[in-house]
Amino acid sequence: MEFLPITSAEDYRVQEIYQSYSSTFPEDEQRDWNQFTALFSNPNVKVISVLHESQTIGYLIIWELSSYVFVEHFEVFEAFRSQKLGSHITGYLFENYPRIILEIEPDHLGEDAKRRYSFYLRNGFTLIDEMYVQPSYGEGKKSLDLWLLANYTPENLKSVKDEIYDVVYH
Repeated sequence: MEFLPITSAEDYRVQEIYQSYSSTFPEDEQRDWNQFTALFSNPNVKVISVLHESQTIGYLIIWELSSYVFVEHFEVFEAFRSQKLGSHITGYLFENYPRIILEIEPDHLGEDAKRRYSFYLRNGFTLIDEMYVQPSYGEGKKSLDLWLLANYTPENLKSVKDEIYDVVYH
């Protein structure tokens, strides 16, 4: 498996990623095209294309914050799901980033949410906040009640949330 940083919105892979991102994530959980392409000029953000057997199978959008990384989006493209590739991607994250935080839909919101939560628990994450609110991505989008998961126990959860709000969702 290869993990290749994408450093420009002009990269040919960006269109494929954005197309899948737009159809996979609920509208309130996604950036519009201009917000998405602006990520490539943000020094805190890494957009990583994931390849397996020479095919792009998914991507990661991560924010390198003060003492941890925040995984904003993590997707295995639909054609490659249920092949244990997501576990390999979390393995990559654990090898490269000792402190990881991400947000997910609460498991009571349906079978997909339940399956995702179970996936993250199996892959070394624990629930650290059930009262987390993802701020709105902008005009016409709602804030969302989500859960925060991590692979460690943050010393000060409030400062972690404040940093996510200030840097990721500013």
